[in-house]
Amino acid sequence: MPRPTFQFHIDDTRCTRCGLCVADCPMRVISQAAGEVPYVKPEKESQCIHCQHCLAICPSAALSIDGKRPEDSLPIEGLPDLEAMDRLVRSRRSIRRYKPEKVDPALVQRLLAALGNVPTGTNSQQLSFHLIDEPETMDRFRRAAYGALEKADQESRIPERFAVLRTAYQVFAKNGTDILFRGAPHMLVVSAPKNVATPHQDVALALATFDLLAQSAGLGTVWSGFALYAMETAPELKGLLGLEQGRPYYAMPFGYPAIRYARTVQRDGAAEVHRVVLG
Repeated sequence: MPRPTFQFHIDDTRCTRCGLCVADCPMRVISQAAGEVPYVKPEKESQCIHCQHCLAICPSAALSIDGKRPEDSLPIEGLPDLEAMDRLVRSRRSIRRYKPEKVDPALVQRLLAALGNVPTGTNSQQLSFHLIDEPETMDRFRRAAYGALEKADQESRIPERFAVLRTAYQVFAKNGTDILFRGAPHMLVVSAPKNVATPHQDVALALATFDLLAQSAGLGTVWSGFALYAMETAPELKGLLGLEQGRPYYAMPFGYPAIRYARTVQRDGAAEVHRVVLG
């Protein structure tokens, strides 16, 4: 995603001269003289990372940046409390059984639009989203994946660490069981350029956000390491998705769950905590 053209504007009839935008700017590009409206020096415009912190923090809705108007932002209210978020995290499950029907396109678009707000290292905003939004397309990709794996096995290209792929294509050929994508009707693949500050973390954060959003909307998701193995073994599959070679990526099949879990699991002790004490 290209950087937006720098635009910084303050409505001096609304500005209270509080200085919050100046203090909160992570790159310190906003200046302010005593009692005056904040401004950005021309030589500092290129240092802006377009995080929009200044837009978000202005209490009087006086500031716009990159052509974004404060009145078009959502107010920060009605957020889920800790109890609600705790329950969502605990109840989130990897779904491996899906209904065949297509997810409402409007819902998918809403979830993807929200992903523009996920954090990226240095606010690079360089993520790409590759979406299979038609079940028929997913079926074609599924068949292509298993066919590519069979060919790779015939050419002795399946590494021993990915030996499960041999079982996967054999099982699919025998009875149609889909180990790689779990029969999901859709898939989202997120990728990032390898030369940005934190490409792998950016991809993971985007999919983690999509995961929780999708679950809260009644959808199921699964982190598909098997799909990653398949695409690393048969790189032509990345070409089918429009993925550039060399970009870090990960895949998340999704759809309406064919099952419903009744309760959370119990593994609070799984996180080993090491408390650091200095001095």
